[in-house]
Amino acid sequence: MIRARTYTDARTQAHSNAELNWWIFMRISGLILMFLVLGHVYMTFIQVSESDATYDAVINKLGNPAWKLYDWLILVLALLHGTNGARYVIEDYVRSRPNRAWVKMFFFTLVGLLFAFGTVGLMAVK
Repeated sequence: MIRARTYTDARTQAHSNAELNWWIFMRISGLILMFLVLGHVYMTFIQVSESDATYDAVINKLGNPAWKLYDWLILVLALLHGTNGARYVIEDYVRSRPNRAWVKMFFFTLVGLLFAFGTVGLMAVK
């Protein structure tokens, strides 16, 4: 099946409202991620010289709750965006329903662990 490029195509191809909502989410989250990551790169490497981007500077920066939230938002959006894209790939290429269920279960478990470790890693910095 060819993936929808416009909202009208997505509405006609969607099997449920959830699929249409995920289609919309992918467009919005990709745009938001682009600005968040570019802002992060700008504030980390361009606004501050490379010699000042040390381990201690990063720890001090992550001591600010606003930076933790900013980085956590990047983590959450990137994981959700990537997971949904991988879900499309799994549905396209794993034809057997039982195999697809096992692959999705393994993959979603892995993503859950990445989310948990990423969140703990960000919030553990004092």
